[in-house]
Amino acid sequence: MNRQYSRADHLVRQGDAVLRTLLPGAAQASRPSPATPEVRDDALDEAERRHAEGLMRINHTGEVCAQALYQGQGLTAKLPEIREQMEAAAQEEIDHLAWCEARLTELDGHTSRLNPLFYAASFGMGALAGAVGDRVSLGFVAATEEQVGRHLDAHMDELPSGDHRSRAVLRQMAIDEAHHAEQALAAGGARFPAPVQAGMRLMSKVMTKSVYRL
Repeated sequence: MNRQYSRADHLVRQGDAVLRTLLPGAAQASRPSPATPEVRDDALDEAERRHAEGLMRINHTGEVCAQALYQGQGLTAKLPEIREQMEAAAQEEIDHLAWCEARLTELDGHTSRLNPLFYAASFGMGALAGAVGDRVSLGFVAATEEQVGRHLDAHMDELPSGDHRSRAVLRQMAIDEAHHAEQALAAGGARFPAPVQAGMRLMSKVMTKSVYRL
């Protein structure tokens, strides 16, 4: 028998999700990082380390946005099965969040100070998409995940050639993001028109430019 959650239960779960997303060290991965001990970097000079740090900070903030998006959509989704799908995807994205944070620590870096701002903006967009309708909400997931996949591919090319550990993390993340996009479309997500996707790319550029150093 499935448990019926009250509004208070949902609020408690939502608060816990916010803390796990934004507090350093709070995200706990359910899968081991692809950057296993066997994956070793070549020597990185200071400029290469800083560049790898900036890229991984962008990817970490992208995962913060993904968490907020899924949590907002799950809060306003119309159908229970869609809500459950959003919650399951958010749980899988926790792995990415933890992996990116662990890699940032290895690079002597830090997560972005702008994460709370981007979390709030993404949560609002997710809640709005969910309120409009599940087909739009799922389409937003698919468009977002496809965009994230393009970023990950670009970052794998941009990383210093000797940074094998970051590249291993991004490679698995790209596989997972593609799977999430396929799931959203298979569940009935709408394909967004080109102008909407262009607007999403513009917003993404704002995030990447600001987070690289902050």
